[in-house]
Amino acid sequence: MSKIVLITGASSGIGEATARRLAADGHIVVLGARREDRLAEVAKAIEADGGTADVRRLDVTDRQDVTAFADEVAQRYGRFDVIVNNAGVMPLSRLDALLVDEWDRMIDVNVRGLLHGIAAALPHFQRQGAGHFVTIASTGAYEVVPTGAVYCATKYAARAITEGLRLELDPAIRVTTISPGVVESELADSITDPGAREKMRTYRAHTISPDSVAGAIAYAIGQPPGVDVNELIIRPTHQR
Repeated sequence: MSKIVLITGASSGIGEATARRLAADGHIVVLGARREDRLAEVAKAIEADGGTADVRRLDVTDRQDVTAFADEVAQRYGRFDVIVNNAGVMPLSRLDALLVDEWDRMIDVNVRGLLHGIAAALPHFQRQGAGHFVTIASTGAYEVVPTGAVYCATKYAARAITEGLRLELDPAIRVTTISPGVVESELADSITDPGAREKMRTYRAHTISPDSVAGAIAYAIGQPPGVDVNELIIRPTHQR
């Protein structure tokens, strides 16, 4: 059955791969991100392959913007079935580097952005009596590494928020946390701290493709209504 799927952070990486995979599976995807030009390129490629994609500039740190994103889709299609809260940033650094603005940015995008997505979608899912939340967390939701204190804290928070959501909701609304390990993406490009950037070069010696994570998302949302895939951890075989 074709579903209408909202994806945040859809202009690159896991978000883009998920949009392409779900559209290829016959779902209608609605892509949100700040880079409108990149969103348009992704949508054009999806449509060239026979899929259906809408795009909208989206800032997940703006609660009203995320609410409007969900409301506009519901008004256009009469419903939506899944929201993939994928937008995230990862400017790693040691705490004693005191890059407080970067800490704030991670909290705003990785935590508040997730909460905004939940707040925007939940009333629609409750009205419909069905829906599916997918949170993209990280293996950083299970461990803390040097230079990753704040980033890992945001991912621990994302995992806790999503699990709390699962426990509170009617079982008709499904909730999934996907925690990728090291993935080929632009996330590391935001690291400004020289030491953290150098460590990340070594850490990223072995990666998995965003398509691998997209496949896990497709699996979770493709299960029959009575099956709720709660947590999946996906990492490179070399990552320990």
